[in-house]
Parts: sequence; C-alpha cells; structure tokens
Amino acid sequence: MKTKAVRMYGTRDLRLEEFELPQIKEDEILVKVMSDSICMSTYKLVEQGKKHKRAPQNIDTNPVIIGHEFAGVIVEVGEKWKDQFHLGQKFAQQPALNYKGSLASPGYSYEFFGGACTYCIIPHEVMELGCLMPYDGDSFFEASLGEPMSCIIGGYHGNYHTNKRNHDLAPGTKVDGNILILGGCGPMGLGAVSYGIQFENKPKRIVVTDISDARIERAREVIPEKTAAKQGVELHYVNTGAMEDPVKGLMEITEGHGYDDVFVYVPNTQVVEMADKLLAFDGCMNFFAGPTDNQFSAKLNMYNVHYTSVHILGTTGGNNDDLIEANTLAAGKIEPAVMVTHVGGINSIAEATMNLPKIPGGKKLTYTQFDMPLTAIEDFAKLGETDPLFAKLDEACKKNRGLWSAEAEQILFEHFHVEV
Repeated sequence: MKTKAVRMYGTRDLRLEEFELPQIKEDEILVKVMSDSICMSTYKLVEQGKKHKRAPQNIDTNPVIIGHEFAGVIVEVGEKWKDQFHLGQKFAQQPALNYKGSLASPGYSYEFFGGACTYCIIPHEVMELGCLMPYDGDSFFEASLGEPMSCIIGGYHGNYHTNKRNHDLAPGTKVDGNILILGGCGPMGLGAVSYGIQFENKPKRIVVTDISDARIERAREVIPEKTAAKQGVELHYVNTGAMEDPVKGLMEITEGHGYDDVFVYVPNTQVVEMADKLLAFDGCMNFFAGPTDNQFSAKLNMYNVHYTSVHILGTTGGNNDDLIEANTLAAGKIEPAVMVTHVGGINSIAEATMNLPKIPGGKKLTYTQFDMPLTAIEDFAKLGETDPLFAKLDEACKKNRGLWSAEAEQILFEHFHVEV
C-alpha cells in the first residue's frame, strides 16, 4: 500500500513524499491516519536532527515519519491481534512507549510509524504495551489532542505533598490549594486550566500568567472566569509583564500564603526563579516546559528546600491511564479544543513544524487525508466572504465560542470526500 508522509532526513530536512509501505507482519496493524496535531517537541526534534535522543543515526538513508499526536481508523489487523482489534475501528494511541528501556517513539524513531501521513504501520510493541486504544468519540481531533492532554494530566497527578507526621506522600496537586500556571495562556496552559477546574483534587484558586494581553484575552474568551467559578474554582489571568513587582503581586492574590503547586510552562530562567520565590510551605514546583538547551539551569533557594519542605520535579508525557482519562473527560468535561487556533492539511505540516515558534496562536491541528493551507480559525470569516468552505467552517466555530468542533471536522471531511 502507498502512503504519503512527512519524513525527516536530518536537521530541518522534512520532505512530503509518497512511498510504498511493506506488507504488515502477523503482529502489526495497518491504520489510516485522520488527524495529527503538531507538538513543539517535534519542532525540537527537527532542530536537533540526529542529535535528538530519540532519533536514529541512519535517518539520512532511513528517514522517520514525524508526528505523534494522531488518531484514525484501523484498516488491516495482523493475525496476532484479531481477537482485540477489528477493521473500521477508531483508535487513539499513547506514544510514550518506553518499551524495554528503549527511547523509540512514534514520530521520532520509526520508518513506518508516525502521525504525519495517510497510512502507517503500528508495530507489535505498541499493542503489547496497551498503547493502541479503541476510541469511540465523535471527532478524531479530540483523540489527537488526547496525547497532549495526557501530558497535562500526568503533570497534575505527578505533583505531590508531604506532612510532618509521617513519611506518607499525598499524590497530586493540593486539595483546596493555590495553583499557579506560569506562561499558561498558550495551548498547553489552557489545557491545564480546563483540566484543573475539573480535577478531583479541586483547588481553591488557579492563577494563570502571560506577558501578552492578546493571549490573555483569548484565554478569557475560551475559559472565562465564570466558567471556573461554576466549578467552585477562583480563576485569575494576570499579565506579569505589566506588573512592577510580579512576585509581590502574585503573592498578594493568595493573601500572602503562596502557591501550593506551581507549573512552569515556559523554559525561562527568570520564570523558574520567580516560581521558586512563590512556593508556599510544602509547595511543589513542576518544571513542565522542556528546554532545548541541555545545560539549562536556574538558581533555587536551598534554604527553603530544607526548612519549608518545598520541592521540585519535572513531568514529561503521560501514561496509558492519563490518556484514557483525557479521552473520557473530552466527552463533555474538558475542552481540548481550547488549544486549537489553526487547521491545515498534510501539505502544511512540514512548513508549520519548522516554523512553529514563529506562528502565533495555539495548537496547529492537521488532517492528513487532504491538502489545505494552514489557516487560523480567526481568519475563517474573512476567507468565507469568497470561499463557501470557510463560510461553513466559520459558522460552525462561532456556534462553539470560536472553537474547533466535531461539526467543523465533519464539514472538512465532506468537502474533501474523506471516507471514515
């Protein structure tokens, strides 16, 4: 079977190519990819090429398919898995495999397994680990966004708190505590807000910072303070760039208590050091942002580590349970769509990936079964004046507070005659 895929041959060397896939083995599964959202981690991969820890050293002759936030439909099942999977079944997948200690992962390491393609082959280790999951949601894009949401969920579950009575650790963010999300008005930060107001360890307050009024305004539009209030959570959006003393101003919001859980969503030394100063007693800092510089560091107050029990950790990726939780909550609880600001086809993936930090807005969602320029949702109305497709998409999104939706996805599939 032929597939069309975006493959990486080296540093900043991405090519959209058509080639023949091998016949699947008895322990493999062939899938049709429908959606693939672009992750900043893929940009880091493309910038580093062979230097990336997950990239094979022979990519110049055996290129890998990029993309790991994907979902689709099963089209052929190897004999070994016929009791578990069937033709036409929708799937979601967890790319954080960690198979027998290997760093190999879809979108980074495999010649025939990745999301930026029309068809790919799922290798045996994915099924053995339970990382290929049946999915019955209304849209494919929510399953694609299940992967980044699972990373966010993993971060919430990964935090912990201590006590002075014994050595037991309380998992997760602190119940009725103060949560601070630094650099939180980007796509992942908004996902964290959407999840935070639903998390079982319900916080008293979530404070979200950014240095862009435009990003803060969009955050307010998609997750208004009143939405959080209905869930019993006090939500604040704060522009720290406009504050004379951000540490003092943020501390005042908590009436001097400080923050029990601080998530750092941007790899910036000043932001990390600010987070350290804002931790409450037994505060947990989660350095969630992955830096490209392997020497990235910041000063931390070790006096507080010793005397006030503050602690720091980092979480990356999610596990199978996190992905299952993400896909379950997407059915009416959380809104992965708050992340998405742009939509495109398979022909837009290479350029969008290589220029990801330069493209404003949030998550770039792509559909791999057709060509379409990467287009901002906010531009649909203008384009719709001359293009009926964008007029329909604009109408669908406006019905959903300007957010992408299952209805908008279906409009694309019908327009491009995509069979599901």
